[in-house]
Amino acid sequence: MINRLPQLKETPSQTAGPYVHIGLTPNFVDIGGVYAQDPGTLLLADDTPGTRIVVGGRVLDGSGAPVTDAVVELWQADASGQHPQRSEAAEAGFTGWGRQPTDSAGVFRFETIKPGAVAGPNGMDQAPHVSLWIVARGINIGLSTRLYFADEADANATDFVLGKVLDPRRRATLIAGRSEADGMANYLLDIHLQGENETVFLDI
Repeated sequence: MINRLPQLKETPSQTAGPYVHIGLTPNFVDIGGVYAQDPGTLLLADDTPGTRIVVGGRVLDGSGAPVTDAVVELWQADASGQHPQRSEAAEAGFTGWGRQPTDSAGVFRFETIKPGAVAGPNGMDQAPHVSLWIVARGINIGLSTRLYFADEADANATDFVLGKVLDPRRRATLIAGRSEADGMANYLLDIHLQGENETVFLDI
């Protein structure tokens, strides 16, 4: 006769711990021999079509101090609005995915291309954006948000997701400002994990 096993309890969730950089970006912390290059370092090839841009910013805690042990992942469409993970029509050599650690100032930085518009659930195109996922010590479940571009004001005004954020002050936490550096547009967004200027995070 087979003995009945007691029902197992669900394992409690754990924070990412103090070893996020060691586990996800070992070369960044001078641990060699794991990967030749940390996964997600490069999103595109030299001949990938599209406008080269930099997407970056800072991860800050509730007091405004930099979070120095965070890892930020980026997911985006290519210049024509195709997702490499979802469409064979996406540009070859473009991964649409990147991973970067924050440095001692809480800064992260991706060299990529400006994404095209993708279809939204309401049948209209979404504004160009990138999706961001943030994990760090003290975070039980990775935080998901978006970065939109300040120079896409018309598209942002009709975006399905931005339209769900009714308070314009909260909506502004998703809009990255633009500057020029080294011949490329730089789109920078501070991600506030808590506090008065807390970034809008998405339940997905």
